[in-house]
Amino acid sequence: MTEETPGFDEKPDVPSGATPDDAEPTAAPSAEGAAPAGDAAAAQVAGLTAQLDQVRTALGERTADLQRLQAEYQNYRRRVERDRITVKEIAIASILTELLPVLDDIGRARDHGELVGGFKSVAESLETVAAKMGLQQFGKEGEPFDPTIHEALMHSYAPDVTETTCVAILQPGYKFGERNLRPARVAVAEPQPGATPAGQADKDSGAADTADGKESGGPEEG
Repeated sequence: MTEETPGFDEKPDVPSGATPDDAEPTAAPSAEGAAPAGDAAAAQVAGLTAQLDQVRTALGERTADLQRLQAEYQNYRRRVERDRITVKEIAIASILTELLPVLDDIGRARDHGELVGGFKSVAESLETVAAKMGLQQFGKEGEPFDPTIHEALMHSYAPDVTETTCVAILQPGYKFGERNLRPARVAVAEPQPGATPAGQADKDSGAADTADGKESGGPEEG
């Protein structure tokens, strides 16, 4: 006698006119199952938002650090450039200061008519180079005495000056930019003690002549 073993291919009986889906209907999700899914999504969005805020905060901090470093670097560059210019000016001023005695000899030779021939060309070339490097000569006769740029080596009195005046330049002064390399050595003259300045004397004389004319003049008869 043969035993029939039910196989896996056997299908349950389905009523005529019905589909398999109709045989085993799937249950619709309940409201209680949808609520946990919505809470999880909201929590995930909140977590992403918090991470985004952290990234923005970190980006702002790094940007501020970069700006601060850039400002410090710019200040460093300006400071280095300023120091470089200062060192250069000090070096040039030192060289020009060493050349001043040579320029004094050239000036004395010119005053005595000894600046001739090849020596004249060399001397003029040296003066030109010194001028291009920024050396400036100062000190002129007749200018008011200024103790910040003049050094008085001789002193006298003169009736034709109204203030302390440089009447002779014994040795010219030199400057480089704003640096005074050497003051101008001068002879100065001051007004005579108790003397009336020439301008004031002329003014007083004119006033006296006007007064005398008024006193001597009389009314004209018609």
